[in-house]
Amino acid sequence: MRTLNLSLALVALTLAAVPASAQKPLDKTKPLWDPANDPYTQGGKPELMEAAGYVSMGGFEFGPPPMTTKEVNEFFSYLDLRWIETEHFEIGVALPKVKVTQDERDKIRGELTRMVEFFPDINVKTRVMDPWLRAHLYAQRLEDHYANVQEFLGVTDETFAGCTEIWNTTTPYWGIGPYMGQLGKFEVLLLPSEGSAKDYLQVKLGLTTKLTQRWNILERETLQLVVHTDQGKLKVDESLHGHVVFNTTQMLLNSFKHYSYDKPIWVREGASHYFERNINPRFNTFDAAEGSAAAKISKSDWKGPTAKLVKSGKAPSFASLVKKRSFAELEKDDHLATWSIVDFLVAAHPEFLPAYFARIAGLKNAEFLDDATDLPNVERTAFKELLGMSYAQFERAWHAWVLENY
Repeated sequence: MRTLNLSLALVALTLAAVPASAQKPLDKTKPLWDPANDPYTQGGKPELMEAAGYVSMGGFEFGPPPMTTKEVNEFFSYLDLRWIETEHFEIGVALPKVKVTQDERDKIRGELTRMVEFFPDINVKTRVMDPWLRAHLYAQRLEDHYANVQEFLGVTDETFAGCTEIWNTTTPYWGIGPYMGQLGKFEVLLLPSEGSAKDYLQVKLGLTTKLTQRWNILERETLQLVVHTDQGKLKVDESLHGHVVFNTTQMLLNSFKHYSYDKPIWVREGASHYFERNINPRFNTFDAAEGSAAAKISKSDWKGPTAKLVKSGKAPSFASLVKKRSFAELEKDDHLATWSIVDFLVAAHPEFLPAYFARIAGLKNAEFLDDATDLPNVERTAFKELLGMSYAQFERAWHAWVLENY
């Protein structure tokens, strides 16, 4: 099954990225993007790569087969595309250098301080992040977020260690591979312009869009995220960080126990908002269906508007949210509600979401084939058995929590 999802970024601040300038190469015989010119791994030293948790810095499969990083480099001959393969991701980054804003300073210094443990040449007080540093930073951020989502789902790598393409029907089903149940590592491509993204999406994936794209590469059992920074205000690093987290959350949750069908929209959108807003509530992403505009919220404060909806009796009913099957169905108030419901569950019922996802993911029919036909009943039963609540009772509990905490 192939799926196409679009996401729009809406942020409250603007800042132009500093134009890329020529980086002083360590090895003048090789291009700037070659690991030989990475000042932080000191030209790709194995001991530094291992300390950072890197598997490689290029030479792996990426995109639809038979493509590899070599073919993508050739396709983007006009870009300096840096590659990093971590434990769970394959990442391509072609971002220019960017200034560290006053608002971002403490956050980025904290991130860079962690990296000093394995990259001793990092200046944690740098005012400008060069292209190589940005690539390493996104490698760290993606792995951090993978760990956060694993905690959210109540799983570890060990949970999926025994997953194979041929499932032993006598044991619990957790997917077909080690990456949340997927066979292949998750792929992320960060590009500096709308034109470069459109070229890749049209030529390599056959898509006609200029927006952020999540795509299921069925042949390799992996999901790919393609983002360019000409949309919204993604030239702001903190905004781009949140946008990547939002979209990666969608991919990881859909992939849980293998991506055989879409997980419920209410919980995916709500969780994606939850994780993105934990980075900075000023920057928010909103999913849209192909050919439609996303309902967007311009304010950074979502607690006040959500409490107002609940008090007025105009909050979307939980029963209506559970029935939504397309991003095109999401209204502005639905985004507030789904975010708030996940916030409520994490705070008041932390044991529920891991157990809920364990039930709704990896559904099989009598012939042991992937089948989400009974998903609505499975969801309803999960709420009754795990929380002891009907949808109406759950809605009242959520409303009461909002009025007390928002």
